[in-house]
Amino acid sequence: MEFSDITDESFMNRCIALAKISKQRGESPVGSVIVKDGQIIGEGIESVKARNDISFHSEVEAIRDACQRLGHRDLSGCVLYTTHEPCIMCSYIIRQTKISKVVFGISTGEIGGYSSKLPVLTDQTVERWNQPPEIIAGFMENECRMI
Repeated sequence: MEFSDITDESFMNRCIALAKISKQRGESPVGSVIVKDGQIIGEGIESVKARNDISFHSEVEAIRDACQRLGHRDLSGCVLYTTHEPCIMCSYIIRQTKISKVVFGISTGEIGGYSSKLPVLTDQTVERWNQPPEIIAGFMENECRMI
């Protein structure tokens, strides 16, 4: 997969706009989109407090949206853009749905699925997951921090 700064910036800017909506609603300021063939096919905002359900992270919401629109759970060839590094839970779902690339702005440290001691996003010991997604970390990090 190619990495085009102009397109990638527009997708991350959409994530930032979604994160601002999330923040206005009193949630953590996280926004995510799923892109396939240059088109957004799924969007998500953080809704943990509103839904009283810890699983309503923006990444999971974007994945749910994309899977519903496509009519299946195979997101091979898709890119997830998100303002924050996916947590371990979200990373498991990313691997299960076979997302090919993950682009995030802000690292989340000990709970991150990439930078923590439990790097689910890049783990290669689970046979059913095949190859891990390509990871682009720190993309537009300053802009994401300004939300």
